[in-house]
Amino acid sequence: MSQRRSSSVDCPSQRTAGGGAAAAAAAADYRVSAKRKLDDYVSSVEEDDEDPAVWDLVSVRMRKDDSLSAVNSSSDGQNQGRFSSSGGGGVGGEDGPVSSSGDGAGDVSSLPSCSRAASPPAVGLTTSVTRLQFFVRMISNGNHIVINASSEDTVEKILLRIQVITGIPASEQRLIYNGKQLQPEQSLAECAIQKDAALHLVGRMRSTKHPQTCRVVEELVMLICKLCKGGMHPAYAPKQITDLMTEFFKLTGNSEIEDAGGHFEIFMSYSAPEALVMLYISTTTGNKECADSSIKHFVNSCRALPKSLHAKCALVILEFCKLLRKVANDDLLYVCCRSILGSFLENDLGWRWSLKCGVGVDDVKASITISEIFPFVQELATRLCDGLDSNLETPGSLRPSASDVRDFSGFLSPLRTAIAEQLRTGRLLYAEEIEQLRVIFWDLLMKMDQCLLKLDSSTSKSSGEGELNLTSGSQYLAILKELNEISKLYEGSDEFWNMLKLRKTSIRGLIVKYAKRTDDHQWLLLHKDVTDFESRRHLAMMMLPEVKEDYEDLYEMLIDRAHLLEESFAYIGRAEHESLHGGLFMEFKNEEATGPGVLREWFPLVVQALFNPQYSLFLACPNDQRRFHPNPASKVEPRHLEYFTFSGRLIALALMHKVQVGIVLDRVLFSQLAGGHIYLEDIRDADPILYSSCKQILDMDAEFIDSDALGLTFVREFEELGSRNFVELCPGGKNVIVNSKNREEYINLLIHHRFVTSISEQVSHFAQGFSDILLNGSLPRFFFQSLELGDLDGMLYGSEGAICVEDWKRHTNYNGFEETDPQISWFWEIVGEMSAEQRRILLFFWTSVMYLPVEGFRGLSSRLYIYKSREPHDHLPSSHTCFYRICFPPYPSKDIMQDRLRVITQEHIGRSFGTW
Repeated sequence: MSQRRSSSVDCPSQRTAGGGAAAAAAAADYRVSAKRKLDDYVSSVEEDDEDPAVWDLVSVRMRKDDSLSAVNSSSDGQNQGRFSSSGGGGVGGEDGPVSSSGDGAGDVSSLPSCSRAASPPAVGLTTSVTRLQFFVRMISNGNHIVINASSEDTVEKILLRIQVITGIPASEQRLIYNGKQLQPEQSLAECAIQKDAALHLVGRMRSTKHPQTCRVVEELVMLICKLCKGGMHPAYAPKQITDLMTEFFKLTGNSEIEDAGGHFEIFMSYSAPEALVMLYISTTTGNKECADSSIKHFVNSCRALPKSLHAKCALVILEFCKLLRKVANDDLLYVCCRSILGSFLENDLGWRWSLKCGVGVDDVKASITISEIFPFVQELATRLCDGLDSNLETPGSLRPSASDVRDFSGFLSPLRTAIAEQLRTGRLLYAEEIEQLRVIFWDLLMKMDQCLLKLDSSTSKSSGEGELNLTSGSQYLAILKELNEISKLYEGSDEFWNMLKLRKTSIRGLIVKYAKRTDDHQWLLLHKDVTDFESRRHLAMMMLPEVKEDYEDLYEMLIDRAHLLEESFAYIGRAEHESLHGGLFMEFKNEEATGPGVLREWFPLVVQALFNPQYSLFLACPNDQRRFHPNPASKVEPRHLEYFTFSGRLIALALMHKVQVGIVLDRVLFSQLAGGHIYLEDIRDADPILYSSCKQILDMDAEFIDSDALGLTFVREFEELGSRNFVELCPGGKNVIVNSKNREEYINLLIHHRFVTSISEQVSHFAQGFSDILLNGSLPRFFFQSLELGDLDGMLYGSEGAICVEDWKRHTNYNGFEETDPQISWFWEIVGEMSAEQRRILLFFWTSVMYLPVEGFRGLSSRLYIYKSREPHDHLPSSHTCFYRICFPPYPSKDIMQDRLRVITQEHIGRSFGTW
C-alpha cells in the first residue's frame, strides 16, 4: 500500500493561486496518505480569506462499480442541462482553460467558490478525434474543474492532470460518471463522455482490517478541524479528544502484536499528527493548550503500551518531533516528545538492528533511518556544548540539563550500534554522519576537558569557590560515559582515557559525590588508574542495595547467642534473597538492646564464627590469620555448600551495611570471584610451602631437572581427611616426567587443581550467595573486578592501625557537658592512658563498632556523643550504641571516673552494657 505523508507542518493550510505550474510545484512537496480525505487535498488549492489553518474534511467512500444514487441523481443529462458552456472551446479558446462554477441549479452567483481548469498545449487533431469540454465536480464541496481533452485520452491521463491541479495523487482519485467508476485504462470515448458532461471526483476507499479505528481517527481529525475553524469552543474539546485517543489505544491494545502497526498506520494516513500540530500553532485562544494536552496524552499512552509495541508507535512520535521542531527546538512539547522517542530508541534492540542493516524487520522499523536520527544527535550535542560553556562562565549553572543528556544518550545508542556495524563490514552507507559524529566527539571532549580543568582548580581552593552543583556534576559523568562509547568507534579511545588520567582528581571527586545507583558505572570499573580507593569503593557500593530506614522494609531476626551460627544460617541462608535487600533488624533473645547497634555487634560475631577453621569451611592463611580461602575438604560438613551460599550472602550484607567484620578474603578466592586466573604469585599467602617449592622448581638448573633427580610426574599427591590421595594433572600424567621444558606447565596444572578444581563448587556457591544481595542480578565478578584486593581488605577489615585519641576527640560532641568541663578533660586523659585493647573495648561499648573504617572516625556514619546523665556518682557509664552515645554522671574526681571506666573496659563486661 503506497503511503505518503506531509513533510511540512503547514501543508494542510497551503494555498495555490491557480495555474498548472504553481499547482505542480505545490504538489511536489506534498506527501499524501493513503486514507486522507479528499478535502485535505482540495484545501491545498483553494483560495480562502479565512484562517489558513482551517480546512474541511468530508468523507466520501465508494467501492468500485457501486451505484451512487446521490451522484447519479446529479449526473449525466441532468447535470448537462444545469451547466452552461462559455461557448466554443471556452474562454481561453478551443484548448484554453475554462472556468465555470455551479451548484446544480444553473445560478452562477450562488456558487460557493471559483473553479479552475487546465489543459495541455494544443495538439494536432485528426477528423476522427473529437475535442471535449467537460466538468469535474469535487463532490465534497461543490467546486468544479473544467477539463478540455481529446475523446481518445485515457481516464488515467485525466487523473494525472487533476493531480497537477489539485495535488491529489492519481492513485487516490476515483472518477464517477453515470453512477459507475471509470477505469484508468479506458478512453473518454469508451466511457461515453459527452461535451459538457459532469463527472464526480471522490476519494478512493481502501480496504482495512480496522474499520473502527478508521472511524475513531476520522472523528478525531474532524473534531480538530472544527477547532481550527473556530466552530467549537476549546473548553469542551480536550475531553472529547482524550476520549477518542483512549478508544484508539484500546483498539490498538486489543489487537495482536503483528496487527498493531495497522492502527498507527491509520493514524498517520489521516494526517492526525499534522492536524494536532496545526492546532498547537493556532492563534485561537485555547487551541494551543488543547493540542498540548492532547499530544502529551497520546505520547504518554504510547509509553504505557507493552514494550513490544513501542517500535510501532515510535514512527508517529517521530512525526510529532519533526513537525514540532519546526515550531522551535526548545519548545517544551517538542522536548517532551523527543525524550519519549529517545527512550524508545534506546530500549528497543529492534531499532539497532534496523539501523545498522539499513533495513528493518518490518515496515515500521525500516522507516526510521540514521539520517532521521542524526539531526537529533546534532541538536542535542549543540545544547550540551552550550551547557558546558555556561558552566565554564557561571559555576553552579544548571546546564547541561539532565533531560538533554538523557536524550543524547537515547538517540546515540542505536546510532552507535549502526555505525559500529557499518565500520565493521566496511559498508559505509552514512559516511557523512559517521564523520560528523567524530566532530561531535572531539568538540564535547574538549569542552569536558576545560570543565574538568576548572573543577581541578576550584576544588583545590580551601574556600570551595566554584564547586559544581549536584545536577551539573551528575551530567558530567553521564556525558563522559557517552564519550567513552563514541571513542570506541574511532581512534580516539587513547586520547579519551589520557584526558581522564590528567583530570583524575576531578573524576574521583565526581564519582564520590555524584555517582548514583541508578547510573551505569561499568565503563569506569576496569580503569583503576583513573580511580582511587574511595572512588572505587563508592562505585562498588552502588551495586549493593541501599539500607532502608523504614522498619517495615527490614528483615527481622531474633537470635539466641548460644546458637549464633545455626540460627543466623536459618534466618539468612534460607531467606528469599529479595527480603534481605531492604536491610536487617536484629535483637538477641532475652536482651533489651535492639536496632543498628546490635546489628553492628552481630556481624563480626557471626562472620568470625563462620570463618573459624574449626568449622572446616575455610582455611586461614598460615602467615596472616585474618585471611581466608575455601577448604577443599569442607565436604566433611554435609551442608557445606549451603553454608558457602550463606557466607557469600553474609559478606555482601556486611559490605551493604558498612560494618567491618575483622576478616579478609585471600587472593585465590578474590581472583576467582573476579573471574580471573590463579598464578603462582597468587598462592603466596594461601600456601607458602607450595609457593616456595614451585619457585624452587622453576629456578632449578635445567640439567638437574632433566636428570629426574626429583622424581616428579604430572601427579598431585595430597592428604585429605586422613587419607592419602593421588590425582593425575593431565591424561596419563603418572607417566609424564617433569623436565625443564614442561615444568611451567606442571606448576600451572598443580596450582589450578589445588586452588581452582578442588574448590570450584565452594567458590561457585559463595559467588551465588554474594550475587543474591547485589542489585539487578549483577554478576559478582563485576563487583570484584572493580576493586583491588587491598580495597576489599579495607572494606571488610577496616583500619589496621591503633585507635587515635586525637581523631576520636575531634569527632565527638557533648550534651550537658562543655568541652572545658573537668570531667571531659579527665575523660580524654584517661582514654589516652589506656592500652590499645582497652580503647577498642571502650569504643565497642560506646558504639558496637569492633573495627574502625579505613578513614578512622571520619568514616563512621555519625559523630560520637558524650551525654551527662543524672545518675548518682556510684553508677557506671551506659551507652546507646545506635546513636553512638555514651552517658555518665559528672564524677567528682578523675580517680572515680578512671575506676568506673576500668570496669566497663573489661572484655566480659564491655560487651554487655549497651542499651540500644
